[in-house]
Amino acid sequence: MKFTPVGEGKNLIEGFCLIKNVDKKTSTKGDTYLDMMLSDSEGEINGKLWNYNENVHGVYDANTLVKIRGSISPYNGVDQLRIERIRPVNSNDGVKIEDYVKSADYDCSAMYNEIFSIAENFNDKELSLLVTTVLNDRRLALLYWPAAFKLHHAIRGGLLMHTLSIVRLCKSICAVYPFVNEELLISGAILHDIAKTEEFEVADSGIATGYSVKGNLIGHLAEGAIIVRETALKVGVSEETSNLIEHMLLSHHGDPEFGAAVRPMFIEAEILSELDMLDARIYEMKEAVEGVEVGEFTGRLWSMDNRKLYNHGKSDLTKSTILF
Repeated sequence: MKFTPVGEGKNLIEGFCLIKNVDKKTSTKGDTYLDMMLSDSEGEINGKLWNYNENVHGVYDANTLVKIRGSISPYNGVDQLRIERIRPVNSNDGVKIEDYVKSADYDCSAMYNEIFSIAENFNDKELSLLVTTVLNDRRLALLYWPAAFKLHHAIRGGLLMHTLSIVRLCKSICAVYPFVNEELLISGAILHDIAKTEEFEVADSGIATGYSVKGNLIGHLAEGAIIVRETALKVGVSEETSNLIEHMLLSHHGDPEFGAAVRPMFIEAEILSELDMLDARIYEMKEAVEGVEVGEFTGRLWSMDNRKLYNHGKSDLTKSTILF
């Protein structure tokens, strides 16, 4: 983690970090303390604030950016941070939340503008109007929203990163198969996860903290189709165009076993479903393999059909997704 040594001979460090979770506990001696998991973009560490006094130290919640001072020492073979001072970050600190949580590889405004520009320049004016209206309505959320609660692209800006990756894949597919309707395919790609802005509860950090009531009761496939239908009616897009996009959203999980309301029933819907799975799995596999040494296997991953993955060492996993 990005801590800086302070003082001389005191073994103290200082720095900014995000509180991932925090619990108020009581020690065996009856003293109150805070047990925290602290993180930044480079890693995480358990921290303890002993002899906690709410009036002295303040109140802290998960997904709060703080400045801390303390010392690190091993405990049961794992580094632990003993916190001596803690306070919330203020405007004078000059820190950005993106630097202290895992974030998309690229600036969210740039990704949004790229996606919007593509839709804005469609030849099909109905698709252009429908997609740009939905994007405009959800711009502020899209600038930091994750693509998942857990698993693929569950990071700040992950929804735009996942979306733009698929849009770029769509363009490559259409270069190979010129009979595919590129603008229809890209429209489905841009909107396929748009209702995740309704599905999750998300902190200002850009990390999902859970599912919303709507997310639990309806889910992003059905809610996405509702958003498309309501927007089409509002701006005067034809029912035929709306039906095609709604079907792509309802079917993009491919199989009812994985949440799809129907299976894909035309070429562009099928391609979207396959590309969505491809991008998600590539991200998850890269994340998993990064965590093991060359020549080693990961543990079994339930999201990968309980497979173990092998790090052969022939890939440069430090490279970012190429979106620009």
